[in-house]
Parts: sequence; structure tokens; C-alpha cells
Amino acid sequence: MTDFAAVLLAGGRGKRMGGVHKPALVVAGHTLLDRCIAAVHPADPVVVVGPETPTEHPVLWAREDPPGGGPVAGLAAGLKLIDSPLVAVLAADLVGVTADTVARLRAHVANDGAVLDDGHRQWLIGVWRAEALRKVLPENPADASLRSVLGVLDYAPVAAAPGETVDVDTPADLARVASQHPHR
Repeated sequence: MTDFAAVLLAGGRGKRMGGVHKPALVVAGHTLLDRCIAAVHPADPVVVVGPETPTEHPVLWAREDPPGGGPVAGLAAGLKLIDSPLVAVLAADLVGVTADTVARLRAHVANDGAVLDDGHRQWLIGVWRAEALRKVLPENPADASLRSVLGVLDYAPVAAAPGETVDVDTPADLARVASQHPHR
């Protein structure tokens, strides 16, 4: 067991993708979800919050309450399965996040955590002290704003490298990242 775990948020509706389950989309031969799972290695456990999808590596599954209830509800559901002191929190539609990204965030955890910053705080790319997260989660997390919940914590902003905050929200995003990440 490592000193950190991961919660990967994969329960979005994918509205701008026509309702497609974005974590199952494939870029360079791997699903977006599997790319995120690789980025948090060697986290233990890795909890994926969202509908179950085949993965290359074993994970624990959870569902936010209600399903589709947003990232704070997903974070609350994922934290229930974690007892590690640190937790990486990532959206499952990220393309640019790597194990190096997560290692840098872990190295910069301040009092409560560290969050990637590309000129804007990337609330869905961070490493946090699990205890701090539990203290700020609202009693009813459904549809709460992740920025309003995490923004009150004492965290270190970590400068993003070029491309680290790239995610897939639209078909055009998928086409662009597919052309930039050829199958390997």
C-alpha cells in the first residue's frame, strides 16, 4: 500500500460529446480512463467514480449520489473507499496528465494540497490531504461547485507544463488530441 490513493471522476454526462461516456474514448490506443489510471500509478487504491467501464488495471468502483450529481458528489463517494493520507483527484477525461504531473503535485502538497495551475486553478487536477477534503465536503454534495468547496483549502498552486491540462469535452477536442497523440 502506498501513502496515496486516487479518486478519478468519471460520472459526467458528456453533453458536449453527444452523451458519449468520455472516459471510454480512445486516444493513442488507450481509453482516457486508462490514461488517468496510468497517471496515478502507484496509487492504492484507485477509485473510479462513474459507470463501470472495462479498464486495463484493477480499480474500485463507486457511484456518486445521485448518479450525475457532479464532481463534489463524486469526490464524496470516492473518499468513502479511501484511508490513505493523500489522494490524487483527477477528471477522467484528461489527456495531458501523466505520472510526472501527479508526482510534482504530490511533492508540492502544502498544508491541505496542491492543484495544477495554467493561469486558472484546475480543480480536477490536484493532490489533497484526505482529512482536509473530508472537512470541507458539504453534507449534501450533489451539484455543489468544486471550486467553492476546494477553494477554501490552503493549497499550493503548481505551474502546469504545456499540454498538461488538456481534456476532451467536444468531438473537435477528441480529433485534435488524437492527431497530437498518435497510436503507440
